[in-house]
Amino acid sequence: MESHSRKHNLSVAGVLVSLGIIYGDIGTSPIYTLRFIVGSNLVSEELILGGLSCVFWTLTIITSIKYVYLTLSADNKGEGGIFALYALVRKYKASWVIFPAIIGCCTLIADGFITPAMSVTSAVEGLKALMPNITTQTIITIVIIILFALFIFQQFGSSVVGKTFGPVMLVWFIFIGGIGAYHLSSNWGVLKAINPVYGFNLLVKYPGGFWILGAIFLCTTGAEAMYSDLGHCGKSNIRLGWGFVKISLLLSYFGQGAWLLNEYNGKLLGDQIPFFSIIPSSLLIFGLILATMATVIASQALISGTFTLVNEAIKLKLWPATRVRYPSQMMGQIYIPAINWMLLLGSSIVVLYFKKSDDMQAAYGLAITFNMLMTTALLIYYFSTTKKSTIRSFLLGVVFFTIEGAFLISNLSKFSHGGWFTFAISIIFFFMMFILMRARELRDRHTEFVDLKHYVGLIEDLQSDTSIPREATNLVYMAVADSKRYIDSNIIYSIFKKRPKKADTYWFVHVDTVDSPYTSKYSIDTIIPKKCFFIRIKLGFKADHRVNLLFAKILHDMAENAEIDMVSHYDSLRKHSMPADFKFIMLHSLASVDSEISTFDNFIIQGYRFIKKHSLSSEEMYGLELANVEVERVPIMVGPAAKVRIKREKEDLEREKELRYHGHIN
Repeated sequence: MESHSRKHNLSVAGVLVSLGIIYGDIGTSPIYTLRFIVGSNLVSEELILGGLSCVFWTLTIITSIKYVYLTLSADNKGEGGIFALYALVRKYKASWVIFPAIIGCCTLIADGFITPAMSVTSAVEGLKALMPNITTQTIITIVIIILFALFIFQQFGSSVVGKTFGPVMLVWFIFIGGIGAYHLSSNWGVLKAINPVYGFNLLVKYPGGFWILGAIFLCTTGAEAMYSDLGHCGKSNIRLGWGFVKISLLLSYFGQGAWLLNEYNGKLLGDQIPFFSIIPSSLLIFGLILATMATVIASQALISGTFTLVNEAIKLKLWPATRVRYPSQMMGQIYIPAINWMLLLGSSIVVLYFKKSDDMQAAYGLAITFNMLMTTALLIYYFSTTKKSTIRSFLLGVVFFTIEGAFLISNLSKFSHGGWFTFAISIIFFFMMFILMRARELRDRHTEFVDLKHYVGLIEDLQSDTSIPREATNLVYMAVADSKRYIDSNIIYSIFKKRPKKADTYWFVHVDTVDSPYTSKYSIDTIIPKKCFFIRIKLGFKADHRVNLLFAKILHDMAENAEIDMVSHYDSLRKHSMPADFKFIMLHSLASVDSEISTFDNFIIQGYRFIKKHSLSSEEMYGLELANVEVERVPIMVGPAAKVRIKREKEDLEREKELRYHGHIN
């Protein structure tokens, strides 16, 4: 049960899987990015070359340098994502780092509501090139059917998805690169857009050019998936795959730019979609089918990344307890039903509400810009602390915050046009995670611990007391305390005061989530030989947290070492070698009604109770739902005790004195 890091050797199969899992979102951006850059403007050399220049340098600086080179280097034992990065830096005790992690998680999940809708709709709208009279309602119906099929497919795991989608994406990138190269050969002059001066002139001199950044940003959405899904593919496979993907993307963008300058210079684009317009008519049907399949894969990149993030947040106790399934034996392959159906519902609502990809793009990109900024904040802090390179970190921070800050300002113009949708979802998730974080802090701050050595004699006396019936042979408590010296006062209250609980053996089990993703270790402290033990289980934020199975393995190891007797202590059962019985006590802390608390703390407590009521129970979360479990609610004081006043009536006191005087009472 040792910790280990995950390694993915560089291989053709690994690169192919990375194409299927990671590059769907960013790989389908050529379908709509240049179309939205042009928008309602007249096609001109200044606009096209400036737009292509911005796309080229965005893919180079943000995607290649920040994500592929720098961020992938900040892996946590082979794992990526904003929570993996948070786990790397939280050991430096900077309390603020939790907030970028939470905001990044919320915005990425919110983006998951619109990415599938936007990507699939933009591809299906290509049917207009074949059937000009097709109705919007027909397109919506097709998109909804595709989305249903995609989300149903999730339960088979991202390994199956990657193997299925990888070859499709390989064909996709070859196809768009080939078509782009063909049109690029008709106007090599567009390659001068590589000069950043053209991009600068577009943003500074072109009328309203700065606000075009909101459309340019669409070329790099999906870059976060490279980091989030690092554990599925490995950095070597991702980096090699990106070299191929970037060349294909640039060929497609520059090919579309050459076609626009050749065919539409000085004209309005209208309803034309450059991506589909450059495809030869003989290949158009194939292109439409391939584009639709690729946009389904684009959705997959974000869905699998969302599963990864939520699973990490659950382990870090920043997300409500939710059932997680493991559809394959490959480590890291997860499926979260509640999140899957929530994303399906959300993306379906987006399709039905916005109807057209033109309207969806108004809401697209705002949330993910916040996500990128949060990753930058943690990344710069990581390099400044771990790598001890303050000057380099400062320069990187200036570059990335300036560029992404400009993207954010530009994307804020989308707020009233639909950006409010993902922003509102992000706010809801943020408050939920903030409530969980604050509630845990309140509990930890007000949970009292007592010195366990003061109760050793009391435990021994209780175990030998024949006047008290036995509660169970083995009584197991989940402890907040993380050392053998101190124990939760709530546990002492449960054993001795609430109702004396006699057992032959007491177990205090503490589960600690550590920064290393796949750690799975335990330690045992013997309080009373064969009668009382403290077990500390250390699990990574990606390790399996099914405590029932882990505890059973620990008991098996202890029995083999003759530390405990696993045969029943009841005479009638012992002669048949029946195993000993176990009972788990789950203590749920509730704020005492006798506490005087602030309005804010009361809001946190009420919010926490609501969330807990609608999430997976602690016993189900730990895999104990089939075990013998008893749930107890114990009060904790989260504020000063409420002050009460009461006074004994004088006549009652005089009456008592009189009775005493006459000897009626002692």
